[in-house]
Amino acid sequence: MEKFSDIYKRAVERKGSEKMLKLLLAKPLSKKALSTLSDDDWLEEFTRKVFQSGFYWSVINSKWPGFREVFWEFSVDKLLMMPPDMLEQKASDERIIRNYKKVKTIPENAYMIHEIAQEYGSFSKFIAQWPTDNIIGLWAHLKKHGARLGGNTGPYALRALGKDTFLLSRDVESYLRAHKIIDGGLQTKKSLTAAQAFFNEMQKQSGLSMQELSLIVAYGVGDNRVGIRQQSGN
Repeated sequence: MEKFSDIYKRAVERKGSEKMLKLLLAKPLSKKALSTLSDDDWLEEFTRKVFQSGFYWSVINSKWPGFREVFWEFSVDKLLMMPPDMLEQKASDERIIRNYKKVKTIPENAYMIHEIAQEYGSFSKFIAQWPTDNIIGLWAHLKKHGARLGGNTGPYALRALGKDTFLLSRDVESYLRAHKIIDGGLQTKKSLTAAQAFFNEMQKQSGLSMQELSLIVAYGVGDNRVGIRQQSGN
């Protein structure tokens, strides 16, 4: 396993300077700030990521105002009261991407959010208290209890709303494979556990967040792009 200092040095060299690299990094939200997000915010972001999977993100983003109109700005309370036949009607609305299987995830994930909020006070409080040294456990929870939140979908949504998490982007995966940290399937328990252990060690060495570490690893390998953090999946 490389030392963090070596990974950091390579990322600095590829981005031109330490100043340039730091401009590309972003910190996650604090637990306090994360706890203030509404349950509706989470449902909206989960839905956005579900639909972005397999589509050009720009297409989904252009349709998003229509999604917000059709689904009552992703009000969990309203969606939980929606009768099944209304869902079919909404799934055929021209203002959205008409994919019924993905539309079905909206009330399903609304129910998951509601159930967790009942126990923890809010879904955001549940997310905020989850330890980052076992972030793959949160990924697994979303996959098991949510709809279509497995793979990178759940983690991307967490990152988008400020939960500290690393991402298994193509660049990060490439690094982990090249350094024999993972082999076999990316989403196997063995690979996920090894990735978590790697980032836990990097955090001990650096004191940085999982998000910053994930970005630094990604910026040290692959195409030497600048900017568009979220879209590049770093």
